[in-house]
Amino acid sequence: MATAKKQAATATRHVALLRGVNVNGITLKSADLKALFVELGFGAVRTVLASGNVLFDTDESDAAALRTRIEQALRKRFGYDAWIVLLTQKTVAEIAAAYPFERIDEERHPYIVFGSDKAMLDEIMEKAGTVDANTDTERLERGKGVLYWQCPRGESLDTPVAKLLGKARYKSSTTTRNLRTVEKLLAD
Repeated sequence: MATAKKQAATATRHVALLRGVNVNGITLKSADLKALFVELGFGAVRTVLASGNVLFDTDESDAAALRTRIEQALRKRFGYDAWIVLLTQKTVAEIAAAYPFERIDEERHPYIVFGSDKAMLDEIMEKAGTVDANTDTERLERGKGVLYWQCPRGESLDTPVAKLLGKARYKSSTTTRNLRTVEKLLAD
């Protein structure tokens, strides 16, 4: 009992953002996803929506090893090329608070592109250089470990930035979430 209390006191709330879940034939049930994280020994596991968002507590401090362990377990259990972006909930809160564009806009959707590889985020920004931050089409701005993106409603797959983000090159290191989804990850 004392060990469980000590672990709970030292545990950090994490957010695992899975890439490509419940699209393109990769279907994971929230209950199965939660069960895997519980089996991995994490506490207070909760899935949010059906788009591959898992909140959990752990006292493990090596983020790279933790990410690798989770990705390997996902691959083994569900049989797909699993990639995640792993952050603390505190970091996600800081990222959401720094969102630079209007949070509620009748014409555009607010997104955050999370990345596990700084060089890939820099490359996306460079390649998206044709996107002017003041245009009516879409906006893109670099943040700490993320890209902040706004695009017209109904066009999140069709804009120049959307097509760039969809390239296979970025599949293993980026995942995009609507700002409202991100805020739901903070409500826990």
